[in-house]
Amino acid sequence: MLHLALFSIFGAICVAGAVNVLIQRHPINSALSLIAVLASLAVEYLLLGAEFLAAVQVIVYAGAIMVLFVFTIMLLNAGEEERTRGSRVAIVFGIPGMLVGGILVAWALLRYSGTGPVSVGVLPGPPNTIAQLLFHDFLLPFEVTSLLILIAIMGAVVLARGEETPRPATKEQG
Repeated sequence: MLHLALFSIFGAICVAGAVNVLIQRHPINSALSLIAVLASLAVEYLLLGAEFLAAVQVIVYAGAIMVLFVFTIMLLNAGEEERTRGSRVAIVFGIPGMLVGGILVAWALLRYSGTGPVSVGVLPGPPNTIAQLLFHDFLLPFEVTSLLILIAIMGAVVLARGEETPRPATKEQG
């Protein structure tokens, strides 16, 4: 029962963080919410018995990729953040969403408390099995995904820079 409760709690944190990524106005706040999503996914992997995937999730995604995202945001200087006292959207959707989520978790725990552990199928746990799947069976989707991420980052840089206005020529420039 504790396993199901933890799985539900971290699943709710993951969904709430993903929604928060979308509704935040400032890119740094969205990046912090994305870190919460990635960390909760790592806990989900731990609960499913895939320790290696959880470690890779934390090291590669929550660590390296998020450092890259935050560095890109800081490099682009997205503008000075203004201090806000709270988001109206977070209040309007957050409090009712938390109440509904809490009621659903309580209902699921009460309804399924007598059942056995949740069957999730066979997870590829050992690193050599994951490597075989990733770099042999799913090599093309892996490479296409990496190219899409690269193109998205380049597009974000181009869009954030915008068009530079030409400066009037001075005597020194000729």
